[in-house]
Amino acid sequence: MTLTPEIRWIDTPESLDAACAEVAGADVIALDTEFFREKTFHPVPALIQFTAGGPAYLVDLLALDCTTAFRRLLAEGPLKLLHASSEDLEVLARWAGVPVAPLVDTQVAQGLLGEDPAMGYQRLVEHWTGETLPKDETRSDWLARPLSDSQRLYAALDVTFLLQVWAQQRAALERLGRLEWLFEDCRELVAQALRSDEADGQWYRRHRQLWRLPPRGIEAYRLLTTWREGEARRRNLPRGWLVNDRVLYGVAERLPENRHQLAEVDDIKPSLIKRDGDTLLALVKEARQRDAEALPVALPSPMAPAFKRRLKALKGVVNAEAEALGLAPEVLLRRRDLEALVMADLAGEALPLPTGWRGERLATELTRALAEVTDE
Repeated sequence: MTLTPEIRWIDTPESLDAACAEVAGADVIALDTEFFREKTFHPVPALIQFTAGGPAYLVDLLALDCTTAFRRLLAEGPLKLLHASSEDLEVLARWAGVPVAPLVDTQVAQGLLGEDPAMGYQRLVEHWTGETLPKDETRSDWLARPLSDSQRLYAALDVTFLLQVWAQQRAALERLGRLEWLFEDCRELVAQALRSDEADGQWYRRHRQLWRLPPRGIEAYRLLTTWREGEARRRNLPRGWLVNDRVLYGVAERLPENRHQLAEVDDIKPSLIKRDGDTLLALVKEARQRDAEALPVALPSPMAPAFKRRLKALKGVVNAEAEALGLAPEVLLRRRDLEALVMADLAGEALPLPTGWRGERLATELTRALAEVTDE
């Protein structure tokens, strides 16, 4: 396959609709996006690239709005291939306002073949085709106009080889009986992208030291991070520019009652206190006044022997199954998922067991492993 594909620049609604008509009958199209995100919460869309095996179409998102034909191509139409799709899905949803379906993420596919589950696009192409792609425009300014010839070639090559890669991945997955696993995982990727706003209230669970907080502190941190996520989105600022997790955790530790106490939180900026101090204090007050029975439960220490024993037992199940399948353990279950199982078991709550193909492979053994742990 050539490293100098035919490139067509799309900067009018008419040319975009014509390109959509040319690929609408294809079985598969390859997609990618370029965007800018250093100073905003939301990505600033700059370029969409797509191909069905012929020309590589480069859509100038600074020059035109999405058309009905392109929305239909994204939300219906052929199978769409993307690599490491999470941010691309966000860009496409923001510009086009529709989900991408059906979807295959070639990075996810590679993980299900027993390869590096975080393999980048250049390595993927080299792995399957032997071609070495240029990397000189990786951190390019995609909002510049006109784009240079080097930028256009780089953008076009980002989709040119995906069809060839996917043909080989698909054949390998079919031989292993894992093609449906991939489709299931990719449907979940699309569902996750649609739930992005709903995830605000779950951000607090990401903190690795959450177990150190008492229930009222956990509630404060939950309220603070939920507010921060919504405000960062509303103000279109990177979350760290508004206030980072470390500062919010410090507020939840101290539960300040006034601005003087708020100012004693490590690394808190006077500008934040001036701008949002009253809001932070109101959220802390809400946590302070919450009835005890409405607070989250205290989390077990991951340092405690009971926690470690359960986590070790679960890891044993996952590692054994991963070895049998020739997969990286994190493709089956992430550490965060294992810890959630441990915490539920220690709290006597229903286990958040995996579902789908992972549930079929793991749920029974995970349940058995926890039941067999003894704390004597």
